[in-house]
Amino acid sequence: MGPLTGVKVVELGGIGPAPFCSMMLTDMGADALRIDRIVPSDSGVRGMEPRFNLINRGRRSIAMDLKNPRATDVVKRLIARADAVTEGFRPGVAERLGLGPEDCLTVNPRLVYGRITGWGQDGPLAQAPGHDINYIALTGALHAIGRHNSPPTPPLNLVGDFGGGAMFLAFGIACALFEARSSGRGQVVDAAMVDGVSALLTLVHGMRAAGEWSNDRGSNRLDSGTPWYDVYETLDGNWISIGANELRFYKILLERLGLDEADLPDREDRSGWPVLRSRFSDAFRQRSRDEWCRLLEGTDVCFAPVLNLDEAQHHPHLKERGTFVEVEGLMQPAPAPRFSRTQARIQRGAAAPGEHTTEALQDWGFNTVEIEDLRACGAIA
Repeated sequence: MGPLTGVKVVELGGIGPAPFCSMMLTDMGADALRIDRIVPSDSGVRGMEPRFNLINRGRRSIAMDLKNPRATDVVKRLIARADAVTEGFRPGVAERLGLGPEDCLTVNPRLVYGRITGWGQDGPLAQAPGHDINYIALTGALHAIGRHNSPPTPPLNLVGDFGGGAMFLAFGIACALFEARSSGRGQVVDAAMVDGVSALLTLVHGMRAAGEWSNDRGSNRLDSGTPWYDVYETLDGNWISIGANELRFYKILLERLGLDEADLPDREDRSGWPVLRSRFSDAFRQRSRDEWCRLLEGTDVCFAPVLNLDEAQHHPHLKERGTFVEVEGLMQPAPAPRFSRTQARIQRGAAAPGEHTTEALQDWGFNTVEIEDLRACGAIA
């Protein structure tokens, strides 16, 4: 089906970016097997049922005690048949479990070993705990996000965990798999969120070097600094977004707002921006969000309504494209990107830890006697 059909992945279970990377790989057709910790069968995931943990979709789960040497042997046997492995432990943990890169590449020299951390495998902070907010803070990304004269605004965990972390790991694994097809050799993919987030800021660093980006938050062209690239409240208390950066789009915006450019400050004169913003705010408060949609949607103004998560699922554009799909009774984002021939798809819903222990081990080459022996010694659930 998908472009990664035939690729086998072992995921050493974790939270956040590592599972999201595996989700991306399975959406593209890979057969990924998630190794979860042994937990009570009725336990939830951070307070919710496992089926709602959508980033675990697409793969089967086996539950193991990785501190049991027999379990380590099982994982190595799985890795011997895999094309890639992913792990998101703190540096050194995989090595202490006997499942570090050297251990695994000895078993399978063609293996792509993908690992993800916040700070990286080395450096002064490598062993420090952290979360998305800390990684984007260190890179400058968090400082740049927010309103003028307001504190930095955490952008969910999209920038560090998923954008600068999981997506870079998935890209790195895909690149290494491609290279291994010709060289016959595996390698380690070291994805650090501080590296990925810094890479995402490449354009901004260039603008900063050119004197086109200020460290004064909320004063630049892409951070709500300009009146024509911002969000505005409407008559009904909802919000709309405007991105009329180009002059030709800006002129259309003024026309649709019923504003005469001759009566407004020159948009290149920063001292006049507060007046422009005030005039725009007054104009947008004259109509409801739906009225502005009818007037501006699809025009060259560069406009979109600010929708909440529920509304987004039902917007006509996203519905027609199939941006959201229902799997096992749960509406969720569809795989992205799309392919013309090898179509991606969600293979299954999110599994409970250990849900497929017996079935998956059988499919990966273990017989019934071996499986019962492993269960008896506590290596598997």
